Amino acid sequence: MTKSPIRISRYFVIIVGVVLIARASFLTRVPPGSVGVRYSNAGGLLEEDLAPGWHWEIPGLQRISALPSRYLFLNYTGENALSIRTKDNNTVSVDISVPYQIVPGSAWKVMDEGNHLEDANGVFRFERFANRTAISVLRENLAQLKSADFYNTDRRLEVSASSLKHLNESLAKLNLQARDVLIRASYFRPEYEQQLAQIQLNEQQKLLDGAKRVVSDVQQKLDNYSQKTSAQVAAKTQDWNRKIADLNRGYQVGFLDTSEDRSPGAARRLMAELSEEDTARLRTEAAILTGIGEELILEAHLLGIKNVEAETTEYSRRVRAQADGVSARLTAEGAAMVAKVNGAYESKLNTLLGSPGGRAYVAYVAAGKIRFDENLTFHSGEGVPSVLRLRDFATQFMGR
Repeated sequence: MTKSPIRISRYFVIIVGVVLIARASFLTRVPPGSVGVRYSNAGGLLEEDLAPGWHWEIPGLQRISALPSRYLFLNYTGENALSIRTKDNNTVSVDISVPYQIVPGSAWKVMDEGNHLEDANGVFRFERFANRTAISVLRENLAQLKSADFYNTDRRLEVSASSLKHLNESLAKLNLQARDVLIRASYFRPEYEQQLAQIQLNEQQKLLDGAKRVVSDVQQKLDNYSQKTSAQVAAKTQDWNRKIADLNRGYQVGFLDTSEDRSPGAARRLMAELSEEDTARLRTEAAILTGIGEELILEAHLLGIKNVEAETTEYSRRVRAQADGVSARLTAEGAAMVAKVNGAYESKLNTLLGSPGGRAYVAYVAAGKIRFDENLTFHSGEGVPSVLRLRDFATQFMGR
């Protein structure tokens, strides 16, 4: 019982050791960003690319070589910048980058042609061929540009696209393909840079003048349109003013021709004399001018506001004059009656006051209004002060 776990452990260690030895001896790893190509001493080159990962490899019989599947770069910058002779016989240094890669699924073709070999610096043979091909194609295609074209984005991109097309045609023989041709910068001689700057300024000024001319043409069209619009507005305004004037005249004056008769009520008297046909014709004219239905045209529309106002003013003045006359007569009659009543009252009052009772009343009221000093000294011996004998005072006031 005690030896069983030890035996199992030994077997486990042996198995793990065998697996590790087999892995080290018979498995090869293709790293990410690379593609594998298998060559067998017995069957030759396998016409198939191996994806990244672990693959069987029998030592002494098979060999798996790894080639890059990622993008590689051809950089012509700084001291390695391409020197191009332009179409106008000028020299320019151009910084260019070209990303390229092995055509997917064609790594075995690269190995079959022997371009997978590396030199002492670790550079593949196909990289050297790609570099020479790119330099040749780029110099040939970029030579189509004039000096000023390097500052013309559209022209520069056009030649870059053409260069990429021709480059891929040449690289296809090497089972390679370029992603793009990136012109990063261009440098001329300092004195020519100044000339190019002036040329660019002139080109920009030319574009600015063209833009100003376009703006001027558009502004002229806008001014013409504005003037036409203003003329149409003025014409429409006059037309509407005329319609409003006609409509206002129709509402104000009415549709009855009273000729020289301007007296209040002349339009109504004339309307009363019209026949039904003439009245219907006037209603039709009023409906057309006012823009409302003929059935809505009333007598007031035919008479007009001014005629109705004149009748109203005349009626108001006439009725007010009559009312003022009646009011003045009634006021005079009322004043006469009041005067008559006041005279009778005064006469009767005087008669009453002239009677003995009236005189006694007057004397009594007069005696009651007498005021004496607040501190009185009495020397009478009659027992009652004379100032308290009001009857005697009243008798004296009555003249007795």
